[in-house]
Formats: sequence, structure tokens, C-alpha cells
Amino acid sequence: MLLPRILTALVGIPLLLYLVHAGGLAFSVFATGLAALCCYEYALILRLGGRPIQSAPAVLIGAALAACAAFGGPTDFVLTAGVALVALVEMVRSVRSLDRAALTLFGAAFAGWMPAHLAKIRDLRPHGEAFLLMTFAAVWSMDTAAYAAGRGFGRRPLAPALSPKKTWEGAAAGFLAAIAVSVAFQHWGLRDALSPARALLLGAVIGIAGQLADLAESMVKRDAGVKDSGALLPGHGGVLDRFDSYIFCAPAVYYYVLNLP
Repeated sequence: MLLPRILTALVGIPLLLYLVHAGGLAFSVFATGLAALCCYEYALILRLGGRPIQSAPAVLIGAALAACAAFGGPTDFVLTAGVALVALVEMVRSVRSLDRAALTLFGAAFAGWMPAHLAKIRDLRPHGEAFLLMTFAAVWSMDTAAYAAGRGFGRRPLAPALSPKKTWEGAAAGFLAAIAVSVAFQHWGLRDALSPARALLLGAVIGIAGQLADLAESMVKRDAGVKDSGALLPGHGGVLDRFDSYIFCAPAVYYYVLNLP
């Protein structure tokens, strides 16, 4: 499993860095497509677990909400139309389910709207590219440090009911790694945008939000009894598995930076 994981990273990371640098239409299309795939995998997880969901509306509404985030569309209209669509679909079914309606709308927001905030970070002026690179670097470092520390000396389970292999020691290492990356970016490229104290706080936000999002995706998979969200990325599982940390992290970074004095 290690070789496919490395090969996927060797191809995926340079492509992602190119799209981040390009910004504009290229990254907006990427963010929308990413969110649509996450919604598809969310629907797949629920179907495999025997949970009720309107698969097509979940993907359609999630992708539309993501497009609103990425391109600046009418989010209120899309959300209103999405709720109406889901309700109408349930109304014409012979067996109706409010659980199915709720899980459909939750998935569209959770896997579609939330991670698409990556595009909103990129559009921040004048430091959007640097903040987005910092976000990716901090999450990658956080995940790596949490995995290494958890495997090396992790003893106390973090949330055994959600993800049995995660430990408090790993979470602490990931938290510190996110802070270190944020402080490093402040020193080397974001001096005009962040003070050292605000960089430290931003790293803490990433370190907490990213790991909570990881646990949230684990909650979805565990509730459905599914191990991976898919197999699109060799060695990494599905797209949702690889980008789950950004579900909470991307909105947290965006609103934090947006409200900087």
C-alpha cells in the first residue's frame, strides 16, 4: 500500500500546487469538482451502509452549493431550491422518510458547501494564495505528525467510538505541527497579513478544526459500517477520505482570515 500512496502523492501534490497558484477559474472548477466527488462518496457510504438518502439530489445540491462558494453564486436561492427539491422528491415517494430528507441535505452541506470554502480562501485578496498554501501545508503536516506520533507512542484513545486508532498523543502532535507551519508561513510570507500571535492562533484553529473534521467523517463511515469512502486515490482511499480535514478547516480558516483587523 505504501508505493501506490507515494505515487498518488507524487502526481497529486504538484497538480494541486499548480491549481492553487493558477487560482481563478482553474481552482474554482477544481474546488467544485472536488466537492461534487465528496458528495457522491458520502451518498455511496450511506447506500452501502443501508442508510436512506436521495443520492442524485445530494450530489446536485452539494455541487451547486460548492459552485456558489467557488464562483460567488446565489447561495440562498440554491439552498432554498434544494430544500424544496428534497421535500418534493419525498412527497411523491410511496414510502416517505424524513430521515432520508435530512441525511440528503446534511450531506450536501457537509461534503459540498463546507470544503468548497477552499476556493473562497484562494479568492481572498491580496494573500489568498499564501493562506491557501499554508492551510494545505498545515493539514498535511498535522496528519503526518498525528499518524507518526500515534503509531510511535500513542497510548490513550482519542475517540474510540468514532476512530479507534486515533490517540490523544497523536492529536497533540498534529495540533503542534499545524501551529508550527502557521508560524513558519507568517515568518516567511505573511508578515504583512498576520502577527505572530494571530499566526499561532490560526495554527491552533487548523489543528483543532482539521482533526474534528476527520472525526466527523469517521462518524459518518462508522455509522454506515464502511471503512473507506472510495478507492479513487490509490493508497489513500476516496476523495472524501483525503480531503475530510478541510470540511471544518476550510470554513474556519476563511472566516478567521476574513475577519482579521
